[in-house]
Amino acid sequence: MPAATAPEEQHGTRNRVARSILDHGPSTAAELALRLELTQAAVRRHLDTLVADGVVEPREKRVYGARRRGRPAKAFALTDCGRDAFDQAYDDLAVDALRWIEQSAGGGEKGRAAVAAFARARLSAQAEGYRGAVEAAAPGRRTEALAGALSADGYAATARSAPVGEQLCQHHCPVAHAAERYPQLCEAETEVFSQLLGTHVQRLATIAHGDGVCTTFIPKTGHQAGQTGTAVEKTDHRITKTTTASASTAGRNPE
Repeated sequence: MPAATAPEEQHGTRNRVARSILDHGPSTAAELALRLELTQAAVRRHLDTLVADGVVEPREKRVYGARRRGRPAKAFALTDCGRDAFDQAYDDLAVDALRWIEQSAGGGEKGRAAVAAFARARLSAQAEGYRGAVEAAAPGRRTEALAGALSADGYAATARSAPVGEQLCQHHCPVAHAAERYPQLCEAETEVFSQLLGTHVQRLATIAHGDGVCTTFIPKTGHQAGQTGTAVEKTDHRITKTTTASASTAGRNPE
């Protein structure tokens, strides 16, 4: 390879590493190497550069289930600066528009209610584009169908199994900065998910509040729960609270 093209190649690979973190959420060097078909040593070099540039930051990887012995794996998540490089050029405009709506309604409680009404109207219209895909899917595949529809809109969403239910994960949020200032956007989105999926859901984490991924818990419905009754019977108190929670907790981290 000619020497002149080497920096461009390195820059392109670093962008692939950052994009993979955006699409899949906080990732270890091993996960990135497997995903991108690179060596772990090469991935670590790119991660070191991305950390130095303020694009990604290391975090302790979340462990689901029993924690193994030894040092926890280090996962890398995009920083706010890193997310700015992906489709967030209009955040300032969105915040200004929402502030205008809030102030025009008189501020205070009336202003917050006006922003909430706008958020619901916006998400309701957006949801119409998702409804067909969700309703066409089999009952057990509707969360997956919603994830696919969200991904088509740039949310890099995935669906995965969780105790007595599923988790809908959005690895990217085009309005994260606006949602940090106006949580009504998260609340309206969670309400729409509940309506589309026909069950109460709970937002467990949001990018707007500093989490690596927006995570929504969807409990099993009656038919699905009947297929895994023993799992439901063994549900602990924490998960029971989750299944009965509603969209009112959207945009807030669980206590």
